[in-house]
Amino acid sequence: MFAVMLPLMLAQHGNTIWYVLPLAAAISLVYSASRYELTERIIRRASRLFCMIVGFMGGVLIVLWGLSATI
Repeated sequence: MFAVMLPLMLAQHGNTIWYVLPLAAAISLVYSASRYELTERIIRRASRLFCMIVGFMGGVLIVLWGLSATI
């Protein structure tokens, strides 16, 4: 029930940044599944790619937040 209500709650409050996490997970899984055949390797590479995507986007967020705070 909570999984069904979560997207509705996020959309209602206007904070759509949380859609990035499932999108990054889906992109990581599809990309890894297209390159590898072993399930263990797909999951390992997808989790690594997910962390890289989220980390990069978090770094960009911090840089942009810092720039906007100083201006």
